[in-house]
Amino acid sequence: MKILVVGSGAREDAICQSLLKNPQNVVFCAPGNDGMKLNGIKTISIDEDEFSHLANFVEINEINYTIVGPEDPLVNGIADFFKSRKLLIFGPTKKAAQIEGSKSFTKKLMADAGIATANYQEFTDLQTATDFLKTEAEFPIVIKADGLAAGKGVYISPDQADALEKVSELLDGHKFNTRKVVIEDFLEGEEFSLMAFVDHKRFYPMPLAQDYKKIFEDDKGPNTGGMGAVCPVANISKEIEQTAIETVIKPFVKELYTQGIKYTGIIYAGLILTKSGIKVIEFNARFGDPETEVVLPRLQSDLSEIIEQILHHKKISEINWEKNGLNLGVFAVSQGYPNKQLSGDLGSTDDFRNCPLTTNFASVRKENHRLISNGGRLYLVQTQAQTLSACQNVIYRELDKMEQNNIFYRRDIGKNSL
Repeated sequence: MKILVVGSGAREDAICQSLLKNPQNVVFCAPGNDGMKLNGIKTISIDEDEFSHLANFVEINEINYTIVGPEDPLVNGIADFFKSRKLLIFGPTKKAAQIEGSKSFTKKLMADAGIATANYQEFTDLQTATDFLKTEAEFPIVIKADGLAAGKGVYISPDQADALEKVSELLDGHKFNTRKVVIEDFLEGEEFSLMAFVDHKRFYPMPLAQDYKKIFEDDKGPNTGGMGAVCPVANISKEIEQTAIETVIKPFVKELYTQGIKYTGIIYAGLILTKSGIKVIEFNARFGDPETEVVLPRLQSDLSEIIEQILHHKKISEINWEKNGLNLGVFAVSQGYPNKQLSGDLGSTDDFRNCPLTTNFASVRKENHRLISNGGRLYLVQTQAQTLSACQNVIYRELDKMEQNNIFYRRDIGKNSL
């Protein structure tokens, strides 16, 4: 099959590498990045928001179907555009992608479906939000930008002063182009991620994963797009996993269909196990990042066939996953991320080619046989072993060997699985 993957990050690199496990597949990535080429991926210089150019490429090159990685093109309607051109695309429509594009839309869906989540209120007016924070709120409290914010629009405010500052940034300064905020109760517990392939009323869960969003060790500092991930999650039992499937994914998929939304693509549920049970932190409309980088390497079935069957609405009898050991992934990021990041030399392309670990590239560019940082999250290295300590030992040994400047990585990814 010929397959186009839309996106340019480590998640898209992981999707492409999974598709390439079938040697008969030809995989393109648009726009991709210079690092992906080291993994044998064909990159195409078309940006993810150039829907017409992408569709033209698909038609001219007789692509069988397209997979969309990032949330922005989904929320902006790439699936609708492709369908108007009668092109197969794996990803939800613009309406369906609101589960990620609008926190308030998703909160209402969860209420209709009877899915447990944090108590919340919505605000579009700064003064009203300020009054609430001064008179009714209990701290710590969670403040979320209603729209897309690349994983950075969620704040846990420890006190009133911090909360007032964050709300002002969002509703007065319109950070992330925010016009509405959701303020909700702070939930305590163990966080984990559950993704599923979805075909209208049918869904197929993936193994649980756990990502690490805070920039520093011991989960300190501001949120990032994700500093690493582990799959499966040792401290979440099979019983809890099954409960999450039955009480979150199943009713959510059913509610979408009941409300006339025929969802095709990936649903990602960010969950937390509290003292009062499982609650939803967020839903996303695509593969998680960095979870995908540790989940897909465990897939033993053919990803390209799974997606093809879903696009033709054929029931999948079985999806096989690796049952032994675990996969661990650690992101190398630019110093200063997620704020003002410093650029740096990441080493020669041969250094990466000779690395024994799987590398998923994100914000990198090539200059004279060397890779240079080109953003915040640069690349993720991933490996599989029987124990967490074995994974950590080999990953950190290889990262420490790299001669790079202005990079940073957490040294405790997977700590919750000890």
